[in-house]
Amino acid sequence: MLSVWLGALAACEQDEQPEVTPASTPAATAPAEEPSAETAVPAESDAPETAYEVLAEKLRVPWVIEFDGDVVYLSEREGNVVKVDGAEMTRQKVNLRKNVHGRGEGGFLGFLLAPDFEQSRTAYAYHTYEENGETLNRIVRLKENGDQWDETGVLLEDIPGAANHDGGRMAFGPDKMLYVTTGDAQRRELAQDLDSLAGKILRMTPDGKVPEDNPFPGSYVYSYGHRNPQGIAWTGDGTMYNTEHGPSGTPGGHDEINVIKPGSNYGWPDIYGGAKKDGMETPIFHTGEKAIAPSGMTIDEQGRLLIATLLGSALYRYDPATGDMSVAFEGEGRLRDVKIKDGKVYVITNNTDGRGIPGENDDRLLVLNKVE
Repeated sequence: MLSVWLGALAACEQDEQPEVTPASTPAATAPAEEPSAETAVPAESDAPETAYEVLAEKLRVPWVIEFDGDVVYLSEREGNVVKVDGAEMTRQKVNLRKNVHGRGEGGFLGFLLAPDFEQSRTAYAYHTYEENGETLNRIVRLKENGDQWDETGVLLEDIPGAANHDGGRMAFGPDKMLYVTTGDAQRRELAQDLDSLAGKILRMTPDGKVPEDNPFPGSYVYSYGHRNPQGIAWTGDGTMYNTEHGPSGTPGGHDEINVIKPGSNYGWPDIYGGAKKDGMETPIFHTGEKAIAPSGMTIDEQGRLLIATLLGSALYRYDPATGDMSVAFEGEGRLRDVKIKDGKVYVITNNTDGRGIPGENDDRLLVLNKVE
């Protein structure tokens, strides 16, 4: 297995506030034994140096990378979309019917261009808002009008939210359905509650309806028992993967890579890491007691997962065929998202989110010259 540099990382520095389990709430079941070499993240890095080009800088906590041909769109957590067209960068205002609530990890998160964007100029967004003193998340449709975006419709509202654990990743699957990740909203019991939208991966039609073939009739829930899923992607054979944050506090780490199957239960808060329980799925990889805080993910031509990490401050590569985890790129701080276009790898840094150490020109959109 190739080595990965992590340094001396305290679990409470993960991309979320430390949690303390109340005495009245049973803690998640810990793994029965220490993670094996196949699941533990190694302690050193042999990542090759990789040259890159800066396409945009001075971004404000960017969250998502999207492409329209050679034009790049980025969401910013405070509630903007940044359009990068060659050397020109335009910060576009987003007009929403409910204001973005940007406390903690919340804000304007997921942003996804419609498959017919070239004709429709429409997109989807996931953002945190506050209503009657309650923090919530919603999924809306937007339309690009000149240098601004206007909300044109609501697909789903009242998704439980909090200062942390809001999920927010959006993607169209091979089946042309819209998939959306939600966090447990710091109320861990909601992840096991099939009547709640928190701690789930949701599946819906592009116009926000519940598909007839969803695993739970009449429900958006596609999978459950998730803590804070931040990455979803599919290999060429249709296998769906997700990345999500493990528990902070003590013990910490146990960030996960899962194969997602419809209707399956991924265990939180009952189990995490290598623990097992009847009726619950154990991850195909977890990081042991090291935390890397995985975020956006994509899949390369070889079927390997490329994972942007926050606390890990690196682009990781995971090979499902061998179980090997390695570092593909590092040295630029926290990374929030990664995409591949025309064989090139694009990443955005996330050093201005209050947990990183921003450089003078952070945050930045980078295109890597070569990733082995």
